[in-house]
Amino acid sequence: MRPEKKYLVAEVARHLDKSNYLYLADFDRMSVADTADLRDKLSEQQAEFHVVKNSVLQEAAKQREFPELDEWLVGPTAIVVGGDNAPGVAKTLIAYFKEHEKIVVKGGFLDKKALQPEDIKMLARLPSIEILKAQLLALLNAPAQGLLRVFQAAPKGILYALMARAEKEK
Repeated sequence: MRPEKKYLVAEVARHLDKSNYLYLADFDRMSVADTADLRDKLSEQQAEFHVVKNSVLQEAAKQREFPELDEWLVGPTAIVVGGDNAPGVAKTLIAYFKEHEKIVVKGGFLDKKALQPEDIKMLARLPSIEILKAQLLALLNAPAQGLLRVFQAAPKGILYALMARAEKEK
């Protein structure tokens, strides 16, 4: 392998190591301005958009023990990686496609498991990580609140009984 290609394969392999997900997209109809706009939107999620050669991506994926990419490596390919919010990045990609209809999500991987475009759309429908954390916290907090109400109910009941007795005796 030529030194230039080795360098490109190593560069793409470093990109693949940036997150536990990888989205593949066809950017054929995108202009430079569209690409810059998408990169700005993805950077809000700490994600990156890189145009890669299919042969270089295939070699880098083999080095990182990804499953076969052959079905998706047709035509121009870009990868989206980075950050730890795979659903948020998927949401950004799908929203960009709906808005501009210029990028097509070919497929991807989550923890090196293949995702079809439909899977990525379902992933995009998930709530954001912040909402999921808030829901989990509320779920964990609910039993403690119930227990606190039970503990407060007994003294309140006794207090109300004493107050009623005092009122009756007056």
